[in-house]
Amino acid sequence: MRILSGVHEAIGNTPIVELSRLTKELSGRLLAKLEYLNPGFSKKDRAALQIITEAEDSGELSPGQTVVELTSGNMGTGLAIVCAVKAYPFVAVMSTGNSIERARMMKALGAEVILVDQAWGSVPGQVSGEDLKLVEARAQTITKERGAFRADQFLNRGNVHSHEYGTAQEIWEQTDGAIDVFLDFVGSGGTFIGCAKALKARKASMRCYVVEPASAPYLAGQPITNPHHKIQGGGYSMNLRFMEAEEQQGLIDGYLHVSDDEAIMAARDLARQEGIFAGFSTGANIAAALRVLRTTEQGSTVLFTVNDSGLKYLSTDLYI
Repeated sequence: MRILSGVHEAIGNTPIVELSRLTKELSGRLLAKLEYLNPGFSKKDRAALQIITEAEDSGELSPGQTVVELTSGNMGTGLAIVCAVKAYPFVAVMSTGNSIERARMMKALGAEVILVDQAWGSVPGQVSGEDLKLVEARAQTITKERGAFRADQFLNRGNVHSHEYGTAQEIWEQTDGAIDVFLDFVGSGGTFIGCAKALKARKASMRCYVVEPASAPYLAGQPITNPHHKIQGGGYSMNLRFMEAEEQQGLIDGYLHVSDDEAIMAARDLARQEGIFAGFSTGANIAAALRVLRTTEQGSTVLFTVNDSGLKYLSTDLYI
């Protein structure tokens, strides 16, 4: 292996492991792509690098220009890493509802972190679309004031490209195409759309499922009973550009809804039985994957991404 010019070159090429202990009584296989092994401990490192690289190539981002982004913490960490090695000042704008470990990590990586109070009635650790609206407004103001480049993971196509040309390509090569199902807990939608688009292009029979909180099945068009769920990093009950009709045509084969308790227990089981220490959204993915292996996808090979590290949630009740 060659010596890298910077830690940003270590992003990607994450391993896939089979979770045989969790599935020993089930028919089928469960594969996990370990995105928490990226330098920033999450899959968002990929999107951060791709967005910055594409902006440099297009001229949208000038040398030394400030970069600003709304984040739940993972995208901000990825951008903090990429901006550090490429010498761009970085400002992360985040809701106070997200775990404090993320803010501390971004600060350690040289980012300026601006925390925005949650909307009235919101609960710490349970970030809703209303909370994100307040963060977005602050991010827009800072971008204008500083003449900054807005990374904008919810709109920038580099987010989708990082998974379409990176994650999905790796999945295909590492499995020799021997997978039947891909599923993902949706945050910005970049991972799901990028991977589903690329995988379905290679294998028409591939089934791709969107995972959402049971209390906020917004993308499935079902009633929202509680937008303030505990599954951090997604399920925001808001319109997502990447998930709009023209982008998702034929890409979504169904919606899987997971409760807070199901996500938490699945994450704990993953740690105790497979030795993989991951966060809330990964727990949601596992709970959804095990459900389909027991029901509609018996005998199939199901793959999901381990989105981030459990180290980012030590201040929450995920691993009490």
